Amino acid sequence: MAFARVYSAQVNLLSGAIVTIEVDLSRGLHAFNIVGLPDKAVDESKDRVSSAIKNSGFDSPKTKNQKIIVSLSPADLKKEGPFFDLAIALSYMLASGDVKFNSEKKIFLGELGLDGTLRKIRGALPLVQEAKRKGFEEVYLPKENAVEAALIDGIKIFGVNNLKEIVEHIDESTVQIDDEVLKRKIKEQPKTEITFSKERKISDFADVRGQEGAKRGLEIAAAGGHNIAMYGPPGTGKTMLARAFSGILPDLSMDEVLELTGIHSVAGVTNGELVSLPPFRAPHHTSSYVSLIGGGSFPKPGEVTLAHRGVLFLDEFPEFDKRVIESLRQPLEDNIVSISRAKGSAVFPTNFILVSAMNPCPCGNSGSKQKACICRPSDLDRYKRKLSGPIMDRIDIWVSVGNIDYKKLGEEGGGEKSENIKNRILNAREIQKKRFEKFNRNIKTNSEMNVKDLSNMINISDEVRDLLDQSAERLSLSARAYHRVIKIARTIADLENSEDIKQNHILEAIQYRPKVNS
Repeated sequence: MAFARVYSAQVNLLSGAIVTIEVDLSRGLHAFNIVGLPDKAVDESKDRVSSAIKNSGFDSPKTKNQKIIVSLSPADLKKEGPFFDLAIALSYMLASGDVKFNSEKKIFLGELGLDGTLRKIRGALPLVQEAKRKGFEEVYLPKENAVEAALIDGIKIFGVNNLKEIVEHIDESTVQIDDEVLKRKIKEQPKTEITFSKERKISDFADVRGQEGAKRGLEIAAAGGHNIAMYGPPGTGKTMLARAFSGILPDLSMDEVLELTGIHSVAGVTNGELVSLPPFRAPHHTSSYVSLIGGGSFPKPGEVTLAHRGVLFLDEFPEFDKRVIESLRQPLEDNIVSISRAKGSAVFPTNFILVSAMNPCPCGNSGSKQKACICRPSDLDRYKRKLSGPIMDRIDIWVSVGNIDYKKLGEEGGGEKSENIKNRILNAREIQKKRFEKFNRNIKTNSEMNVKDLSNMINISDEVRDLLDQSAERLSLSARAYHRVIKIARTIADLENSEDIKQNHILEAIQYRPKVNS
């Protein structure tokens, strides 16, 4: 009888993959088969498509004596999810002669309801990026995904409500185009302009009474992209400080907005909104290894990737499962996480700032002058062993968040506002940017420098080097910790607009190391 070819796409890790959908109709007893490694959701699309076509006013495939074969290629790519419903329906209707249109240079995406309505999909942004890269000119997808998809320049986006609407738009069988036909044409989605939202301001540093040492540590962490741990008794403001921290981070660039929106869209957590603020992810301490790091039979991103370009806040840090804590080694060191499974492997970006908070012991009162610690020695040992030396090494800054004088809690006004702190951070980031550009390094913060960068970019006088070496020997610093002290000192110098690292910068950086041998 007939043959038709239509194009669609699916999410493949954090990017898109173009899928060619071919339909062949032949006479015989009714059969509807989908080939090309479809999963259960794709295989069930034949029932959704048949009902959607019928309820949109066209002849259902099930009413005809014909053999229908739908081929999804490339055949060796596992087809997952409901991305192909719309394309399968249109390819069948094109093959059967119910509609006539040129399918070249067009991509069709979306899940069909039984009544023909189009439901939103995840990963619209990377799918459109891939379509543009492969030379396609038009993308038809659910209306709910149109704003996100229209972030990409140079390709036409059409938001569609239902199957009947798109058929009326693309059908070329109507010879005469009158006013009624023109009214039924879908309007192209206008280019989405990125607006950098300022709405999320969970708390301000001025709202936190006292804790000047912790605020200073957080300022350095934000300026240089350093990981930070806050420890102290419960109720002293650790969580409040962590939430205020996201408000002093520099705004995202246009490229970062696109990158993050794509990642969050693939994970299905955007709700159709743009990610225009640095992410703040705060998983519960009962979170599993896979939810935090990512994984699954077909690898998907976890919290460490959703926190990319933002903050990963781990409250009650030692209470996380030890396997989960140890799995942070690669993300913290290399800013990526590599996941290998029998059915595939993936490398996801994880360039986040870790902000962790913890109590000094399980009951929280160890070292307190007001309350007695009720923990047994075995409890204390077990609690301390939850954080290994390698993990502690990878956290640059350790700050104590102690009890606050009650008189300070009642004082009017607080400390310095987040806005003023953010201005200093932006200035420090600009200094770093110029330094990295001078040496042709494509990095953004001091924390990303490797050992070679430290040798090439940072000059330390003999006097300052002697102080650093003596301190490192006294504290038994590892080679990793030694280099991280230099990076922190460089950030402190940048905050003070100092061209060189001075002794006071080294001394301040040294005091942020944990008060135990790492």
